[in-house]
Amino acid sequence: MSSTSPVSNSPTIKEALFNKRILICIFTGFSSGLPLFFLYQLVPGWLRSEGVSLAEIGLFSLIGIPYVWKFLWSPAMDRYSFPFLGRRRGWMLFTQVCLLISIASFGYINPTMSIWTVAYLAAAVAFFSASQDIVLDAYRRELLPDHELGIGNSIHVQAYRLSGLVPGSLGFILADHMPWQLVFFVVAAFMLTGIIMTLCVSEARREANAPQTLKQAVVLPFKDFINREGVKSALMILSFLFLYKLGDNMATALQTPFFIDLGFSNTEIGVVAKTASLIAMTIGLAVGGIIMIKLSINRALWLFGFVQIISILGFAALAEIGHNTYALAFAMGFEYLGVGLGTAAFTAFIAKTTNPTFAATQFALFTALTALPRTFANASTGFIVEQVGWTSFFLLCTALAVPGMLMLFKVAPWNPKTKAENKQP
Repeated sequence: MSSTSPVSNSPTIKEALFNKRILICIFTGFSSGLPLFFLYQLVPGWLRSEGVSLAEIGLFSLIGIPYVWKFLWSPAMDRYSFPFLGRRRGWMLFTQVCLLISIASFGYINPTMSIWTVAYLAAAVAFFSASQDIVLDAYRRELLPDHELGIGNSIHVQAYRLSGLVPGSLGFILADHMPWQLVFFVVAAFMLTGIIMTLCVSEARREANAPQTLKQAVVLPFKDFINREGVKSALMILSFLFLYKLGDNMATALQTPFFIDLGFSNTEIGVVAKTASLIAMTIGLAVGGIIMIKLSINRALWLFGFVQIISILGFAALAEIGHNTYALAFAMGFEYLGVGLGTAAFTAFIAKTTNPTFAATQFALFTALTALPRTFANASTGFIVEQVGWTSFFLLCTALAVPGMLMLFKVAPWNPKTKAENKQP
């Protein structure tokens, strides 16, 4: 495709927003986000409504371990392919069908009678979801030319957040009117969106760059990253990837149980909180998209990072206010705006750091680091809340978001030096 060649001038907003590649990013984002929000919003809400303790629900964050370790099997997805649809689309279809089946299977489980069965099935969803992310991230990196990384990943993230309305809004509304079994079937059916997309798109046509052996698929991505960045800079980037989303990941880990503890009904959570989120996300899509086109990814990380931190304080305020639908709408709307924008810039930064030749493995490694706090630190969130309360917990999350912002001075300065300036002593 001619659009994959680099351009010297920034594209216009119309050119950047209205093309087939950006449309594909909408579907990749929706398909990627649905299973994760299912695990981190609908399942905790379902367990809490069935009487499962906060400590046990917090421990369910450990089922996200596949998101952390996905770089271990990503080289195999870079190297091998199914005999149908191509290297990327074959894996996309396989993981999406597995997700549809495993999500629907929750409808046959009673959590109070077989909590371990819930854990095993949730781990299966996490594994297939992490595997889908590997191939979707690689496909998107191969698809987008460098000048569309910002807007393309912004669109992907906003669609990713949009998918949260299915398990986080529609799912809870339906739960007040029908059995949970049917709720899980309805949510699972939305995976058909990704399946249809996979069948309709074509490969990104970079097969010539595919690793020829499994050893190449394992070794070359890491060697390439170290050679490009240098050891010191590479370690700095990896540390930044871990810290930048630490605060808001922890703040949203027990979001649904938090709302339930404040006395909000499933319908209030579904309608009030998520409608406000949709409005904020629409604003974020427009504002974020324009900023990502007109400003650099570095500056977007700064601007959106500050909004992201402030949004965490909205939950602390809600904890003090208590059951108030207006406060709920404000807190959720601002959280979707802040965290959504921050994630968009962060994902674009990851894509920029990734070599398209080794997209699956490098993208998996980088995103795995961002999942570390969501998986291991979040496992302790239930215990922390039970000890210090909701308000102090959210203030702690705000403090944990600061180190990642401070690292921007080194990793993504507002006015980055040119290569010539970096070479000067």
